[in-house]
Amino acid sequence: MSLKLISWNVNGFRSALTKGLREFVAAEKPHLLCLQETKSDESVFADERFQIPGYSVHVSCAQKKGYSGVATWVRDGITPRSIECGIGVKSFDQEGRFVILRFKDFDLFNTYYPSGTTGEVRQAFKYKFLDALYEYLKGLSPQKRARIVMCGDFNICHREVDIHHPDTATKLELSGFLPAERMWMDKFEELGFIDTFRSVHGPDTKAYTWWSFRAGARGKNLGWRIDYIWAGKGLRSSIQHAHVYSSTAGSDHCPISVELNLQA
Repeated sequence: MSLKLISWNVNGFRSALTKGLREFVAAEKPHLLCLQETKSDESVFADERFQIPGYSVHVSCAQKKGYSGVATWVRDGITPRSIECGIGVKSFDQEGRFVILRFKDFDLFNTYYPSGTTGEVRQAFKYKFLDALYEYLKGLSPQKRARIVMCGDFNICHREVDIHHPDTATKLELSGFLPAERMWMDKFEELGFIDTFRSVHGPDTKAYTWWSFRAGARGKNLGWRIDYIWAGKGLRSSIQHAHVYSSTAGSDHCPISVELNLQA
């Protein structure tokens, strides 16, 4: 079957609902919807007022209210074989950064990587997160890595083509485009992961997924591509389509999608 996955950092789940999230889902009809930075606790997702019709939801919420959080919505009729809400590292798991759903043909990781833009403390936390996630993935067998689909807000631009001002970002040493962060992305890719957007559209296509709220950045398309859907190399032949919904409003990020020939 052709399985459609959409990933979106909504910068507040309840806010996104008031800005057309349900209507977007109804129009696109994804089988799986992965949201990041939901900024909501479990009580919100249990409230009928905040449901998305036709879907069930699996969440990981931050202990800190109004912060972080991920939620994966699964279309009715699809049932994951198992559900996990972390990688076993308390300092990261308590911030609501992972929901892992395992299906017949693949394992779906909905992830929200830390940002380091608020200063040295959070940048150091981000590096610790990257190291821990890399060790977790490296510790899996090649067969298990080969069936992973990992999507979400990585808060890193991998290549120069992924940012509108690479020279300025390098000169200013901006978090999200630091050499160590980009090298981590190289290492991650070398573990056997495929950037599904690049697989479909090639290495030189410019497409951004996040724009600052300042200085009319989105209207000028002064963006960064920091949201990704990666697939393990065992899923390479299943990648059919990939899309960036750059004109879809509702957040400082836009949704991204991939269609995979897989069974959920």
